[in-house]
Amino acid sequence: MKLFVIFLILLLPLQGNAQQPFVLSENMMQSHPRVLTDGINKNNIIKLIKEESWARDIYDKLKVRTDYYAQRDPQWLTSRLQMYWKSHATQVYIKGEYLSHVGGERAPAPTVQYAGARSHATNYVRPSLVDLVPYAEDARGIQLRNGSLPGKPLEWANISKTGTMIGSINAEILGIARDAAFLWWITEDEKYAKLSASVFDTYMTGIYYRQVPKDLNNGHQQTLVGMTSFEVIHEDALGAVVPLYDFLYDYLSLKMPHKMNVYAVAFKKWADNIIDNGVPHNNWNLIQARYIMDIGFILEDNRNYTDGKGREYYLDYVLNRSSIRQWSLSKLAEYGFDSQTGIWAECPGYSCNVVADYADFAALTDRHLKFDLVKQLPIIEKAVSATPQYLFPNRMICGFGDTHPGYLRTDFFVRMVLNAQLNGKKEQEKTFTRMLKLFAPGWTDRTTEKNVRVAVASLFTEKPLTLNPKIEAGRIEDYVTPTFYAPNVSWFVQRNGMNPRHSLMISQNGSEGNHMHANGISMELYGKGYVLGPDAGIGLNLYSGLDYQEYYAQFPAHNTVCVDGISAYPIMKSNHAFQLLACYPQPGVNDVSFKDVTFSSVGFREPETQADQMRLMSIVTTGPESGYYVDVFRSRKEKGGDKMHDYFYHNLGQNMNITAADGSDLNLQPTEELAFAGAHLYAYSYLFNKKSVETAKDVRTTFIVNTPDGDDIYMNMWVKGEADREVYSALSPMCEGLSRAPGMPYKIKEQPMLTFVARQKGEAWRRPFVVVYEPSTKTEPSHIESVNYFKAQTNADGFAGICVKSKKGRIDHIFSQESAAASATYKGIDVTATYAVCSVDANGNRLYFLGDGTRLRSSELFIETKQKGNVVAEKKNGQWHVHATVPCKVCISSSGVFLRGSQFEYE
Repeated sequence: MKLFVIFLILLLPLQGNAQQPFVLSENMMQSHPRVLTDGINKNNIIKLIKEESWARDIYDKLKVRTDYYAQRDPQWLTSRLQMYWKSHATQVYIKGEYLSHVGGERAPAPTVQYAGARSHATNYVRPSLVDLVPYAEDARGIQLRNGSLPGKPLEWANISKTGTMIGSINAEILGIARDAAFLWWITEDEKYAKLSASVFDTYMTGIYYRQVPKDLNNGHQQTLVGMTSFEVIHEDALGAVVPLYDFLYDYLSLKMPHKMNVYAVAFKKWADNIIDNGVPHNNWNLIQARYIMDIGFILEDNRNYTDGKGREYYLDYVLNRSSIRQWSLSKLAEYGFDSQTGIWAECPGYSCNVVADYADFAALTDRHLKFDLVKQLPIIEKAVSATPQYLFPNRMICGFGDTHPGYLRTDFFVRMVLNAQLNGKKEQEKTFTRMLKLFAPGWTDRTTEKNVRVAVASLFTEKPLTLNPKIEAGRIEDYVTPTFYAPNVSWFVQRNGMNPRHSLMISQNGSEGNHMHANGISMELYGKGYVLGPDAGIGLNLYSGLDYQEYYAQFPAHNTVCVDGISAYPIMKSNHAFQLLACYPQPGVNDVSFKDVTFSSVGFREPETQADQMRLMSIVTTGPESGYYVDVFRSRKEKGGDKMHDYFYHNLGQNMNITAADGSDLNLQPTEELAFAGAHLYAYSYLFNKKSVETAKDVRTTFIVNTPDGDDIYMNMWVKGEADREVYSALSPMCEGLSRAPGMPYKIKEQPMLTFVARQKGEAWRRPFVVVYEPSTKTEPSHIESVNYFKAQTNADGFAGICVKSKKGRIDHIFSQESAAASATYKGIDVTATYAVCSVDANGNRLYFLGDGTRLRSSELFIETKQKGNVVAEKKNGQWHVHATVPCKVCISSSGVFLRGSQFEYE
């Protein structure tokens, strides 16, 4: 094995990145296989299979599955490949996201058939390999069963109508050939090599002669296409052909030496196209990078090719170089991660995948390149540490944007522990061992699990992980904070704890970053074990579907306010963040002595209508197991002429009841309003079973989730009435975002979302939407006795005064104003602030909260600050406690209390 050093600073300078270039090891492997094995020789694998029952089980199942095909003539499997068997077409033509036709010069050999469409959606049922016609290519398309018709009749389907079926068939066949290549490497039985080589040679020769598709529309799609797929991130065949070639390399070199250059050129053409196409600024870049790196690993060194493009060249493109559509790992990290929070600039579902991808690259560089990527890119450690901030109290992630909420993945914790152990980083090992033991308490090394996936890769796990038994599991409170703000995704969180049953949490989001929706200032609400007020999700056909474009990604699908029925802006990559105007407590800080009130005030300019929107949200905790949400949403067009402002709220459940606040019937009647008719968004037409009533009365709505155990869950909602107000009940498309979530109380896909809409005719600034929410259950009924509203003497537009009385005698008076300079007086309470809460309970305990303000005065207390800030004065069991974020003066019963920094001086 020849030793060499390669400094990866080739051809292109680093673009806008001060990161030092990554340096390859002096001792890179020259023999094959080298990707999965990492130097693990055949005898070690044979020993593993003999000694470990789980490994033997995988091996036996792989062998049985592969023998079904290996006992046949190799051409039986090869002939099922989807190729241009007759035409030998070299050029593929597409029109946008669909196949148009093929042509070009006739190749000397069959070429690889292209996918039918970008989206996987199709009415046709994918046939089994046995049902495929060998060497099939027909101008009429392919014979398939139409799954949308009774009896699923067999008919000719145009390729453009088959979705991604072509690639799926080829990936299955190549997967079988990969397994056969592995079995040849283990057994040296030539039947496996012949089967694998036949499929591989036919397919890769077909890639060699095929050209990159051409978009007849000359559109954006041209920059996304791969050699086999409409998206370079779905070149799924590479997942099979790379290890196949690696295991079969010695056989191919011996039996087909004249074809080795063909294979190398085909692989390089594939990698070059991935470099040339795709998206550099989001998760695509990492998927592309993994394909490029995998190809780089199996190629020989640069000096072995006349064009000088070998292993170093392609590894360099992943690690150090950046082109227009393929950025280096360091440049992408600098662009996408928030340096303060560690949050990645995409929605949670995609963000967690990106963090995992970076952790995977760290494992790859540890294993193959012998350098510590985590040390080179410290943001990886911060990003993994930040992922628990996504969690609701039930330990499932937030659902904004194109996210399917689920439990937090833990594989990046495993990677970080392995990286720490390998590189001798004790503190990092401790940090992520604690996190792994907390979030995966039953975790064990994959090699000891009973149900390991039957796949070749399962036999080639990285170094087995042994956790330090002296390191104890962490506490969830160590990793989440009462408030958290990530500006690069316009996301703000409030939570009063992490008890799955009793804690409350608000997740608010704007639209900044990738895979985001047009949703203004949206929010999700948690209660009693579930996200009761969730985001709707991504749609049945993901972001290519009409339901996504018209409904799921639009304002009416979210818990937000839509102006004049037309609020909208670009979806997917969006640049419409809200501005965090004020909040308490300080985001990202866990050392908070007072947690009974949290709040945020955010502002947003809705671009379609040029409307100013401001949303104040708060959690008021009234006991160890009780509390409620406050939502005050102000909205008005900058230049006037407001037609209407629609407040949307969607809740889980099977039933909803809307009455006046006093319980009287509002007599809602069927209506055709809330519709596209009138030049509104298409999304309105997705609402159905609509009923409405014009009323100025205060409204009480109860959403009911019927649970299997009979302890039904309720979301209680109180809405302040206003003149020119119309209230609607409706159903909207099911919550696709939670349709995959485990442990839901009913079948989410089968139940439309319960939807409440309040339409304010004219402006909604002086007449804001004022709402109180409280989760409860049948066995833990509502703690609120009544919600009323008061008017104050004020100099502010849109003052909102709320009086919440609990059944145990507590009374909360809540003041909400549009700015910190606004003043209001009610019943001897004088407030100059954006938000204030004044409470007294049956035991004489007191709470005064000044939020984003300078003054709060009552008969027993006076708070004053020179700069706006947050101050809490709380009396419990006869003792006063004060917490402040700015220097302030607090006078209680003639005693002056002064705060400087974190110290009090009494006079």
